Amino acid sequence: MDVVIGPLDLSAHVDEALAVQALAFGLGPDEVAVRRQIVQRHMQYPGARALGATSAGLLVGFVYGMPNSRTHWWSTVVEPYLRARDNDFWLDDSFVITELHVHPGHQNRGIGRRLITTITDGATEPRSILSAIDTDSPARGLYHSLGYVDLARQVHFPSAPRPYAVMGAPLPLRRR
Repeated sequence: MDVVIGPLDLSAHVDEALAVQALAFGLGPDEVAVRRQIVQRHMQYPGARALGATSAGLLVGFVYGMPNSRTHWWSTVVEPYLRARDNDFWLDDSFVITELHVHPGHQNRGIGRRLITTITDGATEPRSILSAIDTDSPARGLYHSLGYVDLARQVHFPSAPRPYAVMGAPLPLRRR
């Protein structure tokens, strides 16, 4: 099936997006409820935008992000880890990829690559940052292939059971 990438009104389609994220990321109903509030708040931030991947009229993937601010909760958590490696300048003038998820039945088809490159192609910032679970995973492999490098590892978020890696890449992202 053809997959179409385009702008997504994430506030209006938050439940569809979180259903994809729940399957891709293994979230339970309580975590989805918390993330719903977070997504709705994020979409109110200046410059926040989202893209969706649809197939046969169904949302099969999404990405959203925004210009980073050191006042955002995520930045306040990762800043000490980045500062310890002299990488905290990455928090300034960066576009942060907040979430990127593809339905498991549609993974490994280039959808995630298309979503992240399309959203960052529209960024005015010179670099992009994100966090990913700190394991050798297909997601981290994708990010590395696009030019992201590890800026800090073993980053612990409150209530997250596993550590994360913070990654950054100059924009535009590297193409294969």
